[in-house]
Amino acid sequence: MSAAAIELPLFPLDVVLFPGTALPLHIFETRYRQMIVDCVDKEIPIGIVLARPGSEYLQEVPYTVGTMAEIRNLDQLPDGRYTLVAVGMSRFRIVSQHREKPYLSGWVEPFEDTVEPLSTLYSEMEQASMLFSEYLNMLLEAANENDLQMTLPDEPESLSYSVAYFLDIHNSIKQHLLEMDSTSERLHEEIALLRREVPFMRQILSRDLPEERSMLN
Repeated sequence: MSAAAIELPLFPLDVVLFPGTALPLHIFETRYRQMIVDCVDKEIPIGIVLARPGSEYLQEVPYTVGTMAEIRNLDQLPDGRYTLVAVGMSRFRIVSQHREKPYLSGWVEPFEDTVEPLSTLYSEMEQASMLFSEYLNMLLEAANENDLQMTLPDEPESLSYSVAYFLDIHNSIKQHLLEMDSTSERLHEEIALLRREVPFMRQILSRDLPEERSMLN
């Protein structure tokens, strides 16, 4: 265990959170209410992790890479439940975990992308940004929310996290993107995903969805 390791409350969910993105949460279980109280009292973040498929209730098994999240807009309801927004800060890798408290906790270490020259990233960033903008505009059009605007990150790593978070893809693919340690490779895979999804979204909006795919919905 490195000197940079810290102990962190772990919150296994059926969602993958990325740095720079936000996740609204409704906390109703007693164990997680206590987790929120402890985080606020100690002024520490929570560790959002994806629960592995087949995990049993109260014995959730998380993937080893997750995202530290700052607690914002915390509000306690009259019956003791909480609502909040978890804002992704940075990634971590679980070194060890325990259940000494009502909720899962673990010792975690920072998990970061390798340093790559920005000059090698801008071409992929430009492609990803263009495709992702088109993808978001079509999502907003499908939801009749054309007046909404979203400003995309202007830094390659941050953009790669936003694309991964908002793409409508399986959690296993999102987790794979979260666990990658190369911004360039992450953007490269996202470009391939967007090149597949953008034409599909066009077909949806034009009401020309192939029969075999429409049966999936």
